[in-house]
Amino acid sequence: MATTEHQAQRAGQAEGTGETGHGHGHGVSANADRKWLGLALGLIVAFMTAEVVVGLIAGSLALISDAGHMLTDAASIVLALIAIRLAARPARGNYTYGLKRAEILSAQANGITLLLLTAWFVYEGVRRLIDPPPVEGLLVFITALVGIAVNVAASWCISRANRSSLNVEGAFQHILNDLYAFIATAVAGGVILWTGFARADAIAALIVAALMAKAGWGLVKESGRIFLEAAPAHLDPEAIGGELAAVPDVVQIHDLHIWQITSGDTALSAHILVKPGADCHAIRQGVEEIMRARHHLEHTTLQVDHTTPEADDEHCDHPHGRTYRPQP
Repeated sequence: MATTEHQAQRAGQAEGTGETGHGHGHGVSANADRKWLGLALGLIVAFMTAEVVVGLIAGSLALISDAGHMLTDAASIVLALIAIRLAARPARGNYTYGLKRAEILSAQANGITLLLLTAWFVYEGVRRLIDPPPVEGLLVFITALVGIAVNVAASWCISRANRSSLNVEGAFQHILNDLYAFIATAVAGGVILWTGFARADAIAALIVAALMAKAGWGLVKESGRIFLEAAPAHLDPEAIGGELAAVPDVVQIHDLHIWQITSGDTALSAHILVKPGADCHAIRQGVEEIMRARHHLEHTTLQVDHTTPEADDEHCDHPHGRTYRPQP
């Protein structure tokens, strides 16, 4: 956390604003991420070019589908690199969080691309099951074996980057699915080579499509949760609201929000009403410590007010979400 942010936090506490600071960090730097992603990109582009040529010569849908998948791999890494650079820009102007969610846009684009490719490969795979064209099994088998080696190397490169980022995880899922696809293609090439069963190529393409659908849906779902500002899956707002309401001298909790700014960057805000005469600052610090120790929530913004005997049952006219009170 920058010195100026520490100073602002201390000043805010001294003035009784009731807002906490926050600290974020990732185990791998953005520069390291870019290096490993760049290495993976070079491997993929070089092999993809060769695979397109071999796929056309061999007449293999499995190889062409793998090449198409590798094109999305390359695109996903390019998007990830762009998103990392955008996310590193400081917050300014109307973008008060900066451009951190560029990473989530990249992840969602990766997921949607995988789902679109799934539809096309399913169509082509079914068509080739019905009317299988001739396929050069030896070329398919050898190319797929090389593809396995390339994807193992690329997967290793990306695994060295910060996979807590949904953006990097999206690129990793692309590469990992391509590795599985090459394994299926190698099996198909071997079957065609030794048995002459040409439909094995289409079956391999359908297996690839199923793997792509699973990975694509996972990315779209997770990125969609962040865009809709849902609480992270591992945090239960109902349970946390109950915990906060159980803090001594707390009368009511409302406007409780838990959301992710981007991958691994979770925030919480809440309006807390306490008994007349209670120490607002001590209660706020206690709530912060509960969130930090039990839920690893460092980024919290808390408004703490005293209630009065004359106050209405609801402090705010239109609170957002459920109101939590101490259990009798």
